[in-house]
Amino acid sequence: MTLGVLVVVEDDDSIRRGLVDALSYSGYTVHEASDGERGLEVCLAVEADLVLLDIMMPKMDGLEVLHQLRKPKPDVPVIFLTARGEETDRISGLKLGADDYIVKPFSLDELMARIEAVLRRMPARPSQRKKLTIAGRRIDFERREAVLADGTRRTLTEREAEVIGFLAANPGRAVSRDELLQKVWGLDPRGTHTRTVDMAIARIRESLNDDPANPEVITTVRGKGYMLAMPDGDQE
Repeated sequence: MTLGVLVVVEDDDSIRRGLVDALSYSGYTVHEASDGERGLEVCLAVEADLVLLDIMMPKMDGLEVLHQLRKPKPDVPVIFLTARGEETDRISGLKLGADDYIVKPFSLDELMARIEAVLRRMPARPSQRKKLTIAGRRIDFERREAVLADGTRRTLTEREAEVIGFLAANPGRAVSRDELLQKVWGLDPRGTHTRTVDMAIARIRESLNDDPANPEVITTVRGKGYMLAMPDGDQE
């Protein structure tokens, strides 16, 4: 099982090949490009979990690649690969939205640690499934509709569908209220006292006829948050 999809954009052939080989050996699926223009094309073409981006490159430098990439893909994490004398560029990159930078020459152990740290901070992607069946309830994300075991159809709000989708993207993990508030509602949970998440879960349970005293679809994990039950069989 792959650890994720990475894109390496680096014009130095030996560095790029070394990174691709090391990352592939570690379990990542890796795409590569040797200049900024091609790097942007690759980043736009694949669903990358993280981009390793050199700054000084032919055709288009890393700062411009990041600037162009942030328009259609504002959330993809980017780590800059920089030379020691590029402090101004590093600062510019961070202001443009880079998630981290690592200074050449660097060890593979340090790079792996930086990649893992950035990936841990990133939200799981919303579920890309079109439909999902859990405990006999069939959820259609495109129509925002739930069909219960007895055939009853219930309409879900966009937010309710997003909550279910986010939980589905985190299988086997309890998602905290703060994480849901931040990643689904886009609110900063720090200093925020609200029952918005709990109320949304309550509405979802009601729509899905999911008894909160004995839930089959969304369980409450005490002290941790909410977790979606495992789907029924093969899913779309």
